[in-house]
Amino acid sequence: MSRYGIAEWYGRPFLDLTPEERQSLAAAALQETEPPDCPFRPITCNKKGGVCSIQPYEEEGGRIGHVSGESVITCPNRFEHGQLLIRWLAEIVGFSSEEAMIAREVPFMRSTTTGRPAGKIDLVLASLRQGLRWFGLEVQAVYFSGKGMSEEFEALRHDLHETPPFPLHNRRPDWRSSSAKRLMPQLRVKGPTLRRWHSKIAVAVDAPFFESLGGPSDPPSHDLDSGDVLWLVTSLSNGQLERHHWEVLTLEESGEKLLAAEPVTRAAFEQDLHGKLAPFGEP
Repeated sequence: MSRYGIAEWYGRPFLDLTPEERQSLAAAALQETEPPDCPFRPITCNKKGGVCSIQPYEEEGGRIGHVSGESVITCPNRFEHGQLLIRWLAEIVGFSSEEAMIAREVPFMRSTTTGRPAGKIDLVLASLRQGLRWFGLEVQAVYFSGKGMSEEFEALRHDLHETPPFPLHNRRPDWRSSSAKRLMPQLRVKGPTLRRWHSKIAVAVDAPFFESLGGPSDPPSHDLDSGDVLWLVTSLSNGQLERHHWEVLTLEESGEKLLAAEPVTRAAFEQDLHGKLAPFGEP
């Protein structure tokens, strides 16, 4: 049996933690103590529960056995490890390390009633060397579906076994919510405006997320003039954030990736329907 569980917790590889360290982090996750500093940004961890990434495990005697799949990033701060994204984007667009500058959470929209900011770009990479040139960067971690992690934290808070307990509940990466419901609206709002402003938006996701969207194009374009969205795809390897793949797509091509889905057959739908039907009035 395979279930997703914690891969990295407050920036530390979960399987490397001692039972005492797991207990300490569980106390922070349950808000009994203050959370530690984030190792990827100069801030105190602001991710509820402190789970940076999750990965699937096999069970062995009620305990975690071996890892059975790739790690999936669940916290946007995880993408900031070593400033890899900013350095990578600067290299692609031709900004030297001496000229590259960044700004965070730059207001992009404002309310028509209050005049207050109503939307921001996560990061902006800019250069002032030849006038102002800039590129927006949106970072998208993955949500997961299934029961929350609080029961896992409770179990870890009282567990002293050398090997961590097997995850108590089923959960999985929710690619659809992360892409069509979260990232697609961001591109629809920001992409056309940046295109009119003769700039581009970069989007950072991890490799499992990008594979869920269909993976790299064949062949991928590295021509910045060929599209509107610059996709930066990372992977996690031995606790390190690494470059995995990049390509340029138009807004329309990006939308097709994010919305890629097709209806199930009527027979499959009705089979599922039969399994869910209950008399009216029952919860």
